[in-house]
Formats: sequence, C-alpha cells, structure tokens
Amino acid sequence: MAEHEEKNFVLDRGTISPMLEALSCDELYDELIGKLRKYHPSDDISVIKKAYDLAVDAHKGQLRRSGEPFIIHPLSVAIILADLEMDKETIAAGLLHDVVEDTDISFDEVKEQFGEDIAYLVDGVTKLSKLSYHGNKMEFQADNLRKMFLAMAKDIRVIIIKLADRLHNMRTLKYQSVEKQIEIARETLDIYSPIAQRLGISKVKVELDDLSLKYLQPDIYYDLVDKIAAKKSERERIVLSIVNEVQQHMDDAGIRARVDGRVKHFFSIYKKMVNQGKTLDQIYDLFAVRIYVDSVKDCYAALGIIHEMYMPMPGRFKDYIAMPKPNMYQSLHTTLIGPNGIPFEIQIRTYEMHRVAEYGIAAHWKYKESSDGKNPDMKEEEKLSWLRQILEWQKDMSDNTEFLSIIKGDLNLFSDQVYCFTPTGDVKTLPSGSTPVDFAYSIHSAVGNRMIGAKVNGKLVNIDYRINNGDRIEIITSQNSKGPSRDWLAIVKSTQARSKINAWFKNELKEDNIVKGKEAFHEYCRAHAIQVTDIMKPEYMDAVLKRYGFREWDAVYAAIGHGGLKEGQVVNRMLEGYERDHSKHLSDEEVISEIEEQSKKSIKRRQGGGIIVRGVHDVSVHFSKCCSPLPGDEIIGFVTRGRGISIHRTDCVNIISLTEDEKSRLIDAEWESVPGEESNERYAAAINIYANNRNGLLVDITKVFTEANITILSCNTRTSKQGVATINIGFEIHNTNELKRMVEKLRSIQSIIDIERTSG
Repeated sequence: MAEHEEKNFVLDRGTISPMLEALSCDELYDELIGKLRKYHPSDDISVIKKAYDLAVDAHKGQLRRSGEPFIIHPLSVAIILADLEMDKETIAAGLLHDVVEDTDISFDEVKEQFGEDIAYLVDGVTKLSKLSYHGNKMEFQADNLRKMFLAMAKDIRVIIIKLADRLHNMRTLKYQSVEKQIEIARETLDIYSPIAQRLGISKVKVELDDLSLKYLQPDIYYDLVDKIAAKKSERERIVLSIVNEVQQHMDDAGIRARVDGRVKHFFSIYKKMVNQGKTLDQIYDLFAVRIYVDSVKDCYAALGIIHEMYMPMPGRFKDYIAMPKPNMYQSLHTTLIGPNGIPFEIQIRTYEMHRVAEYGIAAHWKYKESSDGKNPDMKEEEKLSWLRQILEWQKDMSDNTEFLSIIKGDLNLFSDQVYCFTPTGDVKTLPSGSTPVDFAYSIHSAVGNRMIGAKVNGKLVNIDYRINNGDRIEIITSQNSKGPSRDWLAIVKSTQARSKINAWFKNELKEDNIVKGKEAFHEYCRAHAIQVTDIMKPEYMDAVLKRYGFREWDAVYAAIGHGGLKEGQVVNRMLEGYERDHSKHLSDEEVISEIEEQSKKSIKRRQGGGIIVRGVHDVSVHFSKCCSPLPGDEIIGFVTRGRGISIHRTDCVNIISLTEDEKSRLIDAEWESVPGEESNERYAAAINIYANNRNGLLVDITKVFTEANITILSCNTRTSKQGVATINIGFEIHNTNELKRMVEKLRSIQSIIDIERTSG
C-alpha cells in the first residue's frame, strides 16, 4: 500500500479544490481570490482580505499534525467554498471558522469587526466543533446532530462551511492515528456524506465517499485503484468512441449539446459490487456519458435520438426531470447496450440542472449582487422539507438513541424511493415498500390519524398494499375514526409515519398511560421487595429525568405506560443511586478486599450451573433482577456493598449507563457451564407479548408453556382502547436456547404482533 500513500486518485478525476500542499499561504490566498473573481459580480474583496489577515495573525505559531502552518486549513476550507461559488460572507466565515475555538479572538470581536451575519456563521460552526465528548458515544453523536440541524434551519450556510471543513480534514486524514482515521471516516460516511447528498452537493458527497472508503476499506480501495487504472486505456477508447458518436448524432439533429464521459467514483463501484455480489470484472457500467443541452425540450429530444442509436435495457430508465429527487436533482437516466454488448449509462440534463446537481443547495443559496457588492435581494433555500421533518422529530423524541437511529435511517442515501401521486396530481416521494399509511402521514398527521381505508388507481386496496411508481393514491378518512392502530407500526416504512403514529399514542393516551405506568412502577417495586420511599428522592428522580430527557415525573410514568420505557429500567437506575449513596467509591485494593469479605460470608449460592468470577473463588453472587441473565447470555459482575456480587447481562441498561467511577467495580464473570436439556437448574425470565386481543388468545399462549413443561410464575395483562393486548409473563427456564425455541412457537400464534424479553 506504501506506493499509493501520496497519490490522490480521488481528486485526479476532477473533484473540487485539488490539494495544494506545496503552495505557500500567500499563494493559496491568491488561488482563493482567483476563484472568487471568476464568478462573483463584485470587485470588492476587502472583507475577504480582512478575514484572511485576522486569521493569519490569530493562528500565528499554530501547526497542524502534518507540521504545516494551521492557517493552511482555513484557507483550504475557503477555497472549497469558493469552488462551490458561495457568497463572500460564507468564504470570510470559512477563513475565520476556527479563530473563536482555537485562538484568543472572541465572538464579540468577530461581530464587531465583521458584522452580525459573518459572526453568526462563525459561531454556528464553532458550536458544532466545540462539542466535547463525555460518556456515551451515541448520546454525544445525537446531541451533535440535534445542534447541527438546528443550525442548518437558521442558516444553511453553517452546514456548508462544516462540510467544507470536514472535506479538508478528510483530505489530510493520513496524519491522524489509524483509530482516529477509522472513527472520522465512519462518521463521515454515516452522517456528513448523506447530508451532502441531501443538500444535493454531489461534488462534496462523491469525494467524502471515496475518502471514507480509502480509510475504512484501504485494501479494497487500492485494489480498485490498481484494477481500474490497468484498464484505463481500454475504457477511455470505448468512452471516447461513444462520446464522439453521440455528439455527431446531436449535431446532425440540430441539437446544441455538449457530450462527455466520466468514470463512476470508487465508492459507487464498491457499493454495486457489494449489493450485487459481483467482482469488478463483472461490473460493466463503470462509466457514464453525459449530455448537456439548453432546454428541457432538448433533453427529451436527445433521449429519443440515443434510444434509436443504442438498445435500451428494460426497466433501467428513470425520469428525474418530471419527478425530481428530494434534493432538487433533475436528469434523465437510461442504460444502453453499447459496442461489444457492454452496458453503459447516459445522463441527459440542461446546464442549469447540471449546476444544481453539482452544487445542490449551494446553487440556490446565492445573493443577487450588484457590482458594488450590496445585496438588494436574497434567494431563500428551497426544497428542504426533510430538514423541517427532522426538526419536528426533535420535538417529539427525547430518547437520543431513537433519534440517532431515525436520522441515520432517514439520511441513508442508499435507500430506494418510489414516486406516487395525490388525487390532484402532486408528486410524493416515499421510501421503497411504503404503504397507503405512509402516504397518508406524508400529507398530514390528521389525514393519517383519521384514515380508514385507501384507493390506488381508483380501486380499494388493503392498508398494507406496497406502493409502486406512478400509483395514484386516495386516502379515505372518517371523523369517527378512533385513531391509528399499533398494527400500523409493523407495516409502515417511512420514519415520518412511524414517528407520527407513536406521537399520537403518547399524546392521546397520556392520562391512561400515566395511570398504567404508575401501577407498573409500584408493582415492580413490590415484586422485588424495594421500598418506594427509599428511591423516590428528588436526586434519584432527577437522574432519571436527565437520562431520558423528561421534564416531569408524570412523563416517566406515561413512557412506562405506553411501553417506551421499562419500569425495571427506571427503578434500577434509581436503586443504583440509592445504593451508591449508602456505600462509597472503592479503590482497586478496596474492590479486592470487598470481594474477599463477601466470599467469607455464608450467603447461599445457586446450586448447579453456577457462576465463575475471574480471579477469586467461592464468591457469593446473586442474579440482578433488572436484566435476569440466563445461561447463554454474556454476563459481567458488579461488586455491591454488603450483598456480594450481582451478575448482569453485558447489555443491561444499568451496566451500559455506569459512570467511569462505577465501572471500576465491574469484574469479569462467566457461566460455569451452560446447562443442556438434561439440567434441572431453572432461572427466572420474563417476556412481553403484544397481540391483537381475541377470545382464546391467553389459552393459546399458556398452551405453549404447558407443552414445553415451563412453569409460569406470574401473568399480567392489559388491553388498550385499540384492542392491542400487552401480556407480561414471568416464568422459569433453563437457558437462552430454550427461550428462543419457545418464543419462536409463540410467534406462530395467530394475532401475535411482537415479543420482547424483559426483566424477571
């Protein structure tokens, strides 16, 4: 791999701002001004010069990991922004984006010298950069994203500067440690590249993808580089032949057009190999031909000509002009059989469509400036409905884990989409596999909540009908509707629909859920011999509110009532605080001393199928009731004060949420043996069963336990107004294998919606 280290294959293919590491700061500044003057109507660059001078002075003496002056970084970011043809304020903010974070320059000083507009952009990027990581990585990433989307909503230029910052950091990632390279590349691929895609900035998105692949899968990346380079001459010959032939036909037809060819970027080729299970030699359409014309009319005329020239492949034509992508992308795509039977893709677009495809939202966030540099008019950002949806979800979701998974799912640029129509002819874009329920909620929450049926192309369909491209959907609503069914959660595909259905259950049934949650909370405490008065202290309650993002205790009860939280999670988090206050932090020596002290006590141990605690013998242990581990689960021990060692599952919420101090009390543990069918040892376990209520449901469920010779210890049921039954069953079982077999049998019962494991 060493011979590739200094080569930049990604940028050799015409992406923005090639790395100019050999140039001095002044030469880079001249490069920036040269790019700016190519597109900017104003000759006044005083604000850029002023920002550059301040940045040079503020960063004086600072070096990057590469050893080069730090000012190279903000200069490179500014050049990327100039390549995107951003306004002067954005470029000035790009030059200044690190001064508040990394130097003695304050926000007020930036505001005083450059005005409120530039100061806000610098502050927005600084807030995204200064987030410090403490504790759970997922919590940190979710908080970062929340702030990022809020900043985007106020001024989309904030995230464009952040993308330029991330792009330059990716270009110089080789100076970071291997662990840091992987971490940054993964975050780039998960978050920043999809955001660039959503904003339609393909020039940035393509390079972020390729650079991420370079560090996440270096062997694959360099293998692709070598193999594609080996076929370069052959590929160029084929592409040139097709380009010349198409250009000639356009000229003969009197269509003013420019035709060129390009190689698909490495990450795109890699994804195609993975998704189709093919090697590079089996991927034929490694290149695409583009036709640029003056008008939409010429796009369709050109399409007719090339379909006469080459055989089109069935099912491989896409009209993104009539139905643009959500990020404003427009183009005609068609795959054809070329010379020697080799498939290739042609994209047809106008010059303006190409500009939007390359620059995305940056092409629309422009100031109409006169030669004096003043801004008489401003064009607002367009088509950012996905961003507005994200901001709505932020209000509804207090759980960072759920928010993060939803955002990643919604940003996923590899998800397919379907295009369908409202009765009035408006186009709706939905994830592939969407149902009329998804369609209803894409129109409005009220339409989805009152939906009782749907018509597709004039015919009644089931609500789980999978929408196809071109379908015309009509939603049937009723004022007498009782609201959505929980069953819908199992059939909807879009994040928007799932979020709105969950929001309805949370809001409409809040009072009922508070009562149910409070009952479940107190019942759990009674069943586990926990004094409610011991744990219902403000400091323990505040810890729960802070952990799950609630403002009042009734919201916790409501979350338990509708199933968003498990009562065991809440009680055990409060119990941890109680136990911590009634013990003390133990040093390593004290942990060992505590283990030895506990092992001397005559606390009764479980017989058979025991636990081995690493490093000690004959330790008194007990199984935690918050996660009820079974043989077959991965386990870990926690040294308690006065009660020996409690054994938890490694995925137990109380173990995951331990503070750094508390983690010092963890100790390795493992099962002495995993009992087989012949073992008589049984362990407490519990499951929640969600099902559509019907006569005989409980009989069918208990029959499975009887036939498996499993003893039921407890059974609690409740049924919602929508007819969904929640059945909590506690029982004794040998191990996880037996539990899996039993759950599989339960899932085959009619009306069962879902089954989840809970505490014992």
